[in-house]
Amino acid sequence: MSEIEQASYKGDGIDNKVEHMPTVHTKYLEPDSREYEHNMTEGGNAAFHNYLNDFAHIEDPLERRRLALEKIDETAFGWLQVKTIMIAGVGFLTDSYDIFAINLGISMMSYVFWEGNMPASTSTLLKVSTSVGTVVGQVSFGCAADVLGRKKIYGTELIIVICAAIFQCTIGTAPGINFVGVLTFYRIVMGIGIGGDYPLSSIITSEFSTTKWRGAIMGAVFANQAWGQIMAGIVSLVVVAAYKSEIEHANSGKECDFKCRKACDQMWRILVGFGAVPGMLALYYRLTIPESPRYALDVETELNAPESSGSSKVHNIDIQYDGKEDNSAHFDVEKGPAPEPVIPKASFRDFWRHFGQWKYFKILLGTAGSWFMVDIAFYGLSLNTAVILQAINYAGSSNIYKKLWDSCVGNLILICAGSLPGYWVSVATMDIIGRKPIQIMGFIMLTIWFCVIGFAYHKIPPNGLLGLYIICEFFSNFGPNVTTFIVPGECFPTRYRSSAHGISAASGKVGAIIAQTVLGNLINHDCAKNGKKKNCWLPHVMEIFALFMLVGIFTSFLIPETTRMTLEEISEKYHDEIDPSKLAARRNMEIEAESQGSSSETPMEEPKKKTLLQKFTFRN
Repeated sequence: MSEIEQASYKGDGIDNKVEHMPTVHTKYLEPDSREYEHNMTEGGNAAFHNYLNDFAHIEDPLERRRLALEKIDETAFGWLQVKTIMIAGVGFLTDSYDIFAINLGISMMSYVFWEGNMPASTSTLLKVSTSVGTVVGQVSFGCAADVLGRKKIYGTELIIVICAAIFQCTIGTAPGINFVGVLTFYRIVMGIGIGGDYPLSSIITSEFSTTKWRGAIMGAVFANQAWGQIMAGIVSLVVVAAYKSEIEHANSGKECDFKCRKACDQMWRILVGFGAVPGMLALYYRLTIPESPRYALDVETELNAPESSGSSKVHNIDIQYDGKEDNSAHFDVEKGPAPEPVIPKASFRDFWRHFGQWKYFKILLGTAGSWFMVDIAFYGLSLNTAVILQAINYAGSSNIYKKLWDSCVGNLILICAGSLPGYWVSVATMDIIGRKPIQIMGFIMLTIWFCVIGFAYHKIPPNGLLGLYIICEFFSNFGPNVTTFIVPGECFPTRYRSSAHGISAASGKVGAIIAQTVLGNLINHDCAKNGKKKNCWLPHVMEIFALFMLVGIFTSFLIPETTRMTLEEISEKYHDEIDPSKLAARRNMEIEAESQGSSSETPMEEPKKKTLLQKFTFRN
């Protein structure tokens, strides 16, 4: 029995404001020690440090948890954090790479199969299919990470992305299959992998990050989307330049002969297939991460280990805080005939019990609703891309080589002018200004500028539209596009952090799908019928998007501010769950009080006292 279990507990209340005190149990565990092997967890220190193993010699799991989290918070920003950003950000790099690559790839394959005029329905299907898979992946992987654990799931989604990328670039045509159907299937599968990366990378980065720079680190992970777009643009330029001699003679789809079609076919396959390379480089590091200290002890609580190991196991933890400022906590201990351990894992029933209460559900509504609104804005900006490229003379050429080259260069210019600065201004200010102010400010700016574009569209010159486009891209990323990713990874309890993030992210993709399939078709509403130019309804669609941005302002008021708060403080404040680390700190105080107590007391004369663990965590 450990020293913690031998210590008696005095007093009926738990002081919620107890400070973390130093403890005598902070001796670092030597790597070759086998005495505490039952407390060791799997996973190396390649990308994420295994903080739990640093304190495996401490038998009490709550104290071990407290020390591990203390060490995480004390870790200075360095190479370990840079590796974390790179490994966790690979999924978002691949996601944005694929979006850019398939847009250009569709133009390339249109010359192979449709003489340069791919049907609009086919183009929309190929673009939307990835988003459909992403919704499935976000919800399924998000729930799985809460049930099975972060470590068991992380890396699986990357394997799916890698395999799907390779399969996409190897399919061909045959009488018995439909090329578009098979490609759509693989894109859905790839979307499932990409979707799984959203909740996993967010919560793992959140749970391993120091409180001081958690927002910046999570923002930097998400900012890999910009680098993915830039990488796709560079790869596209290289591919187009490499095949210049085979395609530059063709000034239309009909002039694209066998040599030209072969070149275009190889170009899109190389472009799409290259998306598997970043994932391959990061796969090993993801498969070898340690389990999150918070998940390992908040959810798993080491209850799978046998009781005979001699460690002080925490039995049947179901800690709830009543939310009152009376410095007391309520412990709900399920009684039973025997002290069998009950693993407090996530369950569907408990999820509905928790989020069935408005004070908790409104947070999920705020994160999911805000993400839904901002993804609609993202698609709204893409509707203007063709007009913007025309304004800067990077669109309109009929020559195949010139058209593909200009599309690559023009999009790179727009990304570097608006998206990239917006991402990194968010990273620089996230832990200074705060998540909620940045999100509300971003929605306000987008509402204003979408209104300007919509109501004054025909009065704005092309160069003016370019400026407005860059401003909207900037405030989308220095605003809700980044914060809607960060906040769900922080503001929910550990046992439902991944599920809630997955639901929030899936809401965003549903918004993008609706915008792309429904609102996107409105830009040509009755244009041909009324003898008007193409995209005649675009100004009105921008006005509709402005309305969604206005709604996003109000949904943003439902989210909590999480800046410079530990994840435990956030759960305690917004979900009424007590911080387990405070229990460990309380124990330390009691141990020190006992050690300094009078030695003249005869133990046999005292009634036998229950230990803290027996009093609160064992069945009577």
